[in-house]
Amino acid sequence: MFNSFNYTFSYQDIYNFIKKNNTPFWVYDHNIIINKIQMLQKFDVIRFAQKACSNINILKIMKKNNVKIDAVSNGEIKRALFSGFHPDNGDIVFTSDILDNETLLTVTKFNIPVNIGSIDMIHKLGKVSPTHQIWLRINPGFGDGHNKKTNTGGDNSKHGILQPLLALNAIKKYNFQLIGIHMHIGSGVNYTHLKKVCKAMYQNVLKIKKNISHISAGGGLSIPYRKKDQQIDIEHYFQEWSNTKKKIEKYLKYPVTLEIEPGRFLVAESGILICTVYVIKKTNTHTFVLTDAGFNDLMRPVIYGSYHEISIIPHDHRIINTHNLIETVIGGPLCESGDIFTQNSKGDIITRKLPEIKIGDYLIFHQVGAYGSSMSSNYNSRPLISEFLFQNKKFMIIRRKQKIEDLIQLEIN
Repeated sequence: MFNSFNYTFSYQDIYNFIKKNNTPFWVYDHNIIINKIQMLQKFDVIRFAQKACSNINILKIMKKNNVKIDAVSNGEIKRALFSGFHPDNGDIVFTSDILDNETLLTVTKFNIPVNIGSIDMIHKLGKVSPTHQIWLRINPGFGDGHNKKTNTGGDNSKHGILQPLLALNAIKKYNFQLIGIHMHIGSGVNYTHLKKVCKAMYQNVLKIKKNISHISAGGGLSIPYRKKDQQIDIEHYFQEWSNTKKKIEKYLKYPVTLEIEPGRFLVAESGILICTVYVIKKTNTHTFVLTDAGFNDLMRPVIYGSYHEISIIPHDHRIINTHNLIETVIGGPLCESGDIFTQNSKGDIITRKLPEIKIGDYLIFHQVGAYGSSMSSNYNSRPLISEFLFQNKKFMIIRRKQKIEDLIQLEIN
């Protein structure tokens, strides 16, 4: 199972590394990130949605490979600046539906373009920084996604402006420089919705009648979490947006820049979470395998019922019997009944057919490079775990494990 993924590290590499380090921890494969960046080179600008994986060492990889940054918080802006991105050349765009006071100070100090998601934001920014460069994030009135919680369009979504024409008077009032239109309807959209959003982008450019210079296709590029899942057809995706770009250019009578804003697509398949099995217990209906990684580390299965492939590395070098599979529930150590990695989007426990697992074995959760570490928490007062990058045939630490003393120090007056 492990060998079915395109890692540049081997099974033996991981086994040897585990023996030298305490689990749980994250590992990212540098080459996979580079390969994913290269797949999107036809777009004029690749802008990484850093919320997917915000480690500054990952951001530096993006910077080195000419990828720009989308930030959604003041902290993400600061991470981008620290990683070498420049605020004065479009390296960073701040996207949000609110503009808190601290972030307002940062975007005005560094003159960072703001992707406006609400009309109230326009007034907030305009009173402090008239003539600021802005984008409009438009809600086209429909959305889609792999889960209803990742749907970012339509009446049930808090994101974007449903009636962008109402924003034009406020934009004129503050003499903003409207440089771009942004549209993102959800994560994991299909080709039918792709055609709809491309059409909506063109129609909104016609309605707004402004001399914009950029359009953003947003993100949402899917990756194959299950073996049966198909890889997204990037050429098809690009051609749909390229055709839309050409129509807009024909209308505006000058070239525009086409951006894409991937998050998970660039990093998800590069990342694994490694943990150790500590307990195996059986009830009347289930076999529970409990590890030292919890949903404070990997939140996606609990929030979305997300599926991640699981590999077993036996601690005793035994041959894994892949023919005699056992219906297994994988859980973590948290004092929380919901700390289960095998559940559906309704929170119901589901089983996974896995080979026999023994105490002391190591489990690997695959495709966790996106929304893995970046969504981690300190629930149950558990420190954030280490992160490693595999590059040039070696593992390098890119975040040390947090200490409980780090947490306590924040609470001492």
